[in-house]
Amino acid sequence: MTVDETEPAEARAEGAGARHDGAQDRPREGHRQPRDRRPQQDRPKRRTINGWCVLDKPVGMTSTYAVALVKRALNAKKAGHAGTLDPLASGILPIALGEATKTVPYVMDGKKAYVFTVAWGVETDTDDAEGKPVQATNRFPTREEVEAQLPTFTGTIEQVPPRYSAVKIQGERAYDLARDGEVVELKSRVVEVERLEIMAHDGERTILRADCGKGTYVRALARDLGRAIGCLGHVSALRRTRVGPFNEGNSVSVGDLQEAGTSGEIPPNLLEPVVIALCDLEAVPVSRDQAGRLMRGQPAILRGRDAPLEGRVYATYNDMLVAVGDVEKGEFLPHRVFSLGG
Repeated sequence: MTVDETEPAEARAEGAGARHDGAQDRPREGHRQPRDRRPQQDRPKRRTINGWCVLDKPVGMTSTYAVALVKRALNAKKAGHAGTLDPLASGILPIALGEATKTVPYVMDGKKAYVFTVAWGVETDTDDAEGKPVQATNRFPTREEVEAQLPTFTGTIEQVPPRYSAVKIQGERAYDLARDGEVVELKSRVVEVERLEIMAHDGERTILRADCGKGTYVRALARDLGRAIGCLGHVSALRRTRVGPFNEGNSVSVGDLQEAGTSGEIPPNLLEPVVIALCDLEAVPVSRDQAGRLMRGQPAILRGRDAPLEGRVYATYNDMLVAVGDVEKGEFLPHRVFSLGG
């Protein structure tokens, strides 16, 4: 299940995150959500876990199934992901647990990185390998032809999302309309592609790396590159290597999760702290009294020459995350408060 990218992330904690990237937002067949069929009295009690589990999702697994897998393995009460990754794709799927679900929007707004393969000569209706061919040239570009077009798709560009995407048209998902045979006309949108470069080229296929901002569709990049070169193309493989502060270096495998589920213990490398999602914000240490006010949803007056003048920040007390909010005229106005104990 997917949702509109304007929906509050906290409301999605048990399901899919908003759609923002690549070929990641069409509902497809995949792993079914695991069901615990043990008698109620034999099931372990769900526990409160706060933090981020950065899953290296394998190809063929849905994001919803991945969330259920993490939740079950760790016996967590509350979990949700920060941006859907389609079954066709592998790679980084950040899964928020407990209080971390309140920081999901900050991760989803972060930069993302992909490694993807473009198969030349054929364009499909979904712009990836699972779609039906709609046009073919059977022509394959040289590496030089591909490189010559990359600057056109780097920087601030306009991009039309794929027909099979979660973009809404008069309240209906584009992929639902496309499946029903309706003509889908999507408006272009401005996106940011920080880097687009060739990693390998063998004639029929090119492997590229893209560093991009929120809302960029990798499938659309492949489609538009093929059209610009004059040979057509579609995504045949896609791997997400970074989402905001998370990358392959702090990811865990399905095997790691299964091992944790068997042992009942949570290894230190399995969870990242809640606050890591706020790495782009300034931290403001507060006193115990100020922390108390913020926890009750009340503003707190900030004093001292080191206090920020204004803007979005987060407050800590004894290095523990207390709240996220805005500083206005010397006051910290909390928008989200956290209950992390301590």
